[in-house]
Amino acid sequence: MQTGERPRILLIEDESAIADTVVYALRTEGFDPEWQATAADGLHALDRCEPALIILDVGLPDASGFDVCRQIRRQRQTPVLFLTARAEEVDRVVGLELGADDYVVKPFSPRELTARVRAILRRNPGGAMTAREQAPSLSLFTVDESRLSIHYCGTPLQLTRYEYRLLKTLIAHPGRVYTREQLLQLAWDHPEHRLDRTVDTHIKTLRAKLQAVDPARDPIRTHRGVGYSLDENA
Repeated sequence: MQTGERPRILLIEDESAIADTVVYALRTEGFDPEWQATAADGLHALDRCEPALIILDVGLPDASGFDVCRQIRRQRQTPVLFLTARAEEVDRVVGLELGADDYVVKPFSPRELTARVRAILRRNPGGAMTAREQAPSLSLFTVDESRLSIHYCGTPLQLTRYEYRLLKTLIAHPGRVYTREQLLQLAWDHPEHRLDRTVDTHIKTLRAKLQAVDPARDPIRTHRGVGYSLDENA
């Protein structure tokens, strides 16, 4: 939730000196920051305070910020800005592929950070909404996050855990092409232990369940050699 007209910002950062600087800068610029020092406390605070944006450190003491972002994306589309001491391109790519909205490398200017926060919020005015509160872009699908269920053409689908996560990921951004690796990262626990063909197998079973409801439609598009998307014009 927001406090008055001040957007709530959740900061998950274990270094108190950095956190103090960020909190002060955010408060000075008209935001309502809340600081948590661990991934566990941050995820707990997320459900309580419903922030407009999350500033997330990659190197937390109890979990990787990438894993925390993955957990967040399974529940909601709240904008995420990563803080990290690592500037390698691979880290930036992983963070953005997981759904982060921006990436700031330490050391950074507090003024630049707050400017990026404002820019993200301008692009995502409804970012604090949960997946259930957000209307799916395709009217064929209805996602009920609280019940972990998806209706297709008004019919509830009987989905496994990973089928549900996979389809929900595709529904969130119709037309966007996801690689198999991206889908593994976004939908699976321990994706490093999975193979690309795991995604192909689940897409096949998803297609069968969708076509059982409406044989005339095939809303999942295959992009050979790349991955999958949900047809914007389904």
